[in-house]
Amino acid sequence: MGQISDRLKRQRGGKVESGRHEDKGFRERLDAAADAKKALLDKFRAQAGSEDPAVAERQAARKAVSEARDVREAARKVAREEDAVRQAAEAEQRAADTAREAAAQAARDAALKAEQKAARDARYAARKKQR
Repeated sequence: MGQISDRLKRQRGGKVESGRHEDKGFRERLDAAADAKKALLDKFRAQAGSEDPAVAERQAARKAVSEARDVREAARKVAREEDAVRQAAEAEQRAADTAREAAAQAARDAALKAEQKAARDARYAARKKQR
């Protein structure tokens, strides 16, 4: 039992006194975390404020980049809309061409049928004449 309790003491970095475990390692970790948070907050507070010319310059640069991005985005949107209009016009033209070609084909088919009927009628009339 002595080896186990010694091993637990080493693992937890604390000691057991009168049945109560005091973990100094954990408390030290908590204190270190609190110190780190405090240092980070102090570092943040020490940063230059909005009245600093360098901060104003960086902010102006960010604003310029943002405005340029907005302009590019608007140009892309206009280009997409123009492309959509162009594609719609092309589709309409293709549909009109297809309809025109279908009408021409129907007219050719009707003319061919009329020609075939005339030839057939002529053959029929010729046979009838021979009788």
